Amino acid sequence: MTANERIEEARRILRIEAAAVARLADSVGESFARAIELLLGARLIAVSGIGKSGIIAQKIASTLSSVGSPALFLHPVEALHGDIGVLSDRDVAIVLSRSGTTAELVALLPYLKQRGLPIIAITGSANGHIASAADVVLDAHVEQEACPWDAVPSASTTAALALGDALALVLMQAKGFTISDYARSHPMGQLGRNLTLRVSDVMAKGDAIPRIAPSASFREAIIEISRKGLGCVCVLDGEKLCGIITDGDVRRSLERYEDIRPITAADVMTPNPITIHPEALLGEALATMERRQRQIGVLPVVSPEGKCLGVVRIHDIIRSTL
Repeated sequence: MTANERIEEARRILRIEAAAVARLADSVGESFARAIELLLGARLIAVSGIGKSGIIAQKIASTLSSVGSPALFLHPVEALHGDIGVLSDRDVAIVLSRSGTTAELVALLPYLKQRGLPIIAITGSANGHIASAADVVLDAHVEQEACPWDAVPSASTTAALALGDALALVLMQAKGFTISDYARSHPMGQLGRNLTLRVSDVMAKGDAIPRIAPSASFREAIIEISRKGLGCVCVLDGEKLCGIITDGDVRRSLERYEDIRPITAADVMTPNPITIHPEALLGEALATMERRQRQIGVLPVVSPEGKCLGVVRIHDIIRSTL
């Protein structure tokens, strides 16, 4: 197989899987809406499958839990050896089976029904045993797997995963679960930190703030930048911010002026710089730095009255997650 043949084969595989998801989108209908209604009333959602479907079931359970719907992965064999005891008639089961006849799931279904659980089946066979036992059937049939033998679960697992994501995310919106709720479930990730920590939690403040007066010499500005090590100096008129000088401003000024001795901070500062308030979330500060034509790496932190309260750098935001 040549390099070009490998590339073409990869493209063929991706096209097959993309087409499977596209067909699935066209087939979503009333059964999906009924599934959401069942899930809205669930105390706990048990997601079950075995083999490749079991791995997809684990991911669906994890996604559900992270977006406001408590869920667990229930291994069908372990369920029949005691794990089913965690479930009650206030719960809902989602079972995944490509063939619709997975023996371990077929064995489990009567005991789920015995406990009063509604069953949602994500299956590639709408006429199989599992579909006939389910309260709601979500048809995840695919025309072909992506492998050359039409055997290795590939397009079918992608379709099941996409359908699980659709369930989780529609359910999330139906429950009114917000991005702030999501952040509280992810306190150690970058997203969670950005949506829970505030600028005041990570900014340099007090004596750590690099500061000079507008009348200070350019040399004094360079010394203060070097001494405080934040890559900038705030130019203050009393306590009020009137400008900022960054490392970049220093380099540009050295290129522009042959003699820096008469130059003052006011001559080289950026007046009325972009600022942030101390109660802003880190995500807002990061967006303020990055979503501009020329990205900036540092923001002065000011009060509504314009008083300089601190400095926050992009490095401080990134470091807060480590």
